[in-house]
Amino acid sequence: MALSDDDKRWIDERLEALKTKLLTAFHNWASPIEARVRSHTAVLQALDLELRSLSERVDKLEGPAAN
Repeated sequence: MALSDDDKRWIDERLEALKTKLLTAFHNWASPIEARVRSHTAVLQALDLELRSLSERVDKLEGPAAN
C-alpha cells in the first residue's frame, strides 16, 4: 500500500508538530536547571577563592619552616 502525497504531507506536519512540542518541553525543563547550575557554579567559584585566600593566610602563618 503506497501513501498518497496528502498522507505524506499530513505525516510530515504531524512529525513537525511533535518535534516542536518535544523541543519546547525540553527547553521548559532545562531552563530552570541551567539557572540552578549557573548559580551553583558561582557559589563554588566564590568558595574556591575563599579557600585559596585562607590557604595563603595559613601558609604565611606557618612560615618557611613548614614548607
